[in-house]
Amino acid sequence: MMTGEYAHSRFVPAIEWRMSPAERTLADEFNDAGYQTIYIGKWHLYGGHGALPDHTSAKAHLTPVPRPHRGRWQKWLGFELANDPFHTCYFEDDDPCPRPLGKYQTDGLTDLAIDFLGNRRDTTRPFCCVLSVEPPHFPLAAPPELEQRWLQRAIALPPNFFFDDANPTPSIKASDREQSIRERKLYYAMIENLDHNVGRLRTFLDQSDLARDTIIVFLSDHGEMGGAHKERNTLKDHPYEEAIGIPLIIHDPAMAGRSGVVIEDPVCSEDLFPTFLGLAGLRPRDKKPGLDLAPLVRGEVAGLLRDAVLLEFVHDIRHGALWAQYHRVYWRALRGRRYKYSVLGGVTEGGRPWQFFDLMRDPYEMDNLINAPDFATLIAQHHRALRQRLVETCDHYVLAAAFEEEALNLVSPTSISGLMQGR
Repeated sequence: MMTGEYAHSRFVPAIEWRMSPAERTLADEFNDAGYQTIYIGKWHLYGGHGALPDHTSAKAHLTPVPRPHRGRWQKWLGFELANDPFHTCYFEDDDPCPRPLGKYQTDGLTDLAIDFLGNRRDTTRPFCCVLSVEPPHFPLAAPPELEQRWLQRAIALPPNFFFDDANPTPSIKASDREQSIRERKLYYAMIENLDHNVGRLRTFLDQSDLARDTIIVFLSDHGEMGGAHKERNTLKDHPYEEAIGIPLIIHDPAMAGRSGVVIEDPVCSEDLFPTFLGLAGLRPRDKKPGLDLAPLVRGEVAGLLRDAVLLEFVHDIRHGALWAQYHRVYWRALRGRRYKYSVLGGVTEGGRPWQFFDLMRDPYEMDNLINAPDFATLIAQHHRALRQRLVETCDHYVLAAAFEEEALNLVSPTSISGLMQGR
């Protein structure tokens, strides 16, 4: 979202790597267009756990994000990460002193946004403000009254809740059904709190006469499995719909007639950068891989000239790295309107055909068709399309040979040994 680029095009192997200060960011684009740019909340682009080794503790060692690593947002009310919604501190601009929110994180960060936009912003310029909250996120905790209300409620569970897949994913499965239901309820409680704060923000915009020319975009960075396919609630690294599907809700007061329209075209994270600019009537300085969705949002085009979007999970292969021991998957996928195809495999053997779902017939992905003879031709077409997309985007992902297509980026151990001897 911040650069408009694929993770693989920047060789970012995991979330614990810092974004380079040399990257041109979303803030740079809006700064050049005369906007006041404001960042409030979680950043998580400065190295994460390396900067905050005790990030889950209430007494966490808090380190401010240095100015060169803040993407040139003009106003900074942020922090790297907290992962404790009841004990969150933020930093203002270059002040190294952490400032406790003193309340539940989503409530406190929304307070900061309302206060700054209402009392401290530069009223002579338009603004671009990012409000980045952690909840809903592990650890699962909401304000007590919401937790109690949701824990007492009966909830509907999807058909794939605690479903045993015929081809299980390589991960640690949830073992306690009732605990998974409890975690799902807490997740819903956190969402209700978030929804309440979105309402507060919209009320502020209405009352301050900002609503008539302020575009609001609501989105998340990932989903959660929540017990689907027996995957733990906090799991987010598989290409199931629960993990990869995120909300993307756009409210533009200039398009009141489009209220409630649902767009079926699959879109991806790389579309966000050009779309945010497009909604403001701007274009990125440099060519980006994603599409500007603004014409689609406005109804100026009926659909996108794109059959599917590329999905990727970048895998940390550094020995001893925190996430290398948890992320056991290394995959790429194509997601279209109806079908989704994915490959799985490490850097030595390459990704092999893994999953193929007909999402129209099987929206909960309970029937993996990867070995179904009737779908062999269609699966082969998707494999070729995925391989071509990897080539087009200069992806270093290692793809094994399949469906009469050659392997991609695969280097044999013998070749590596020869290269080393040659050196």
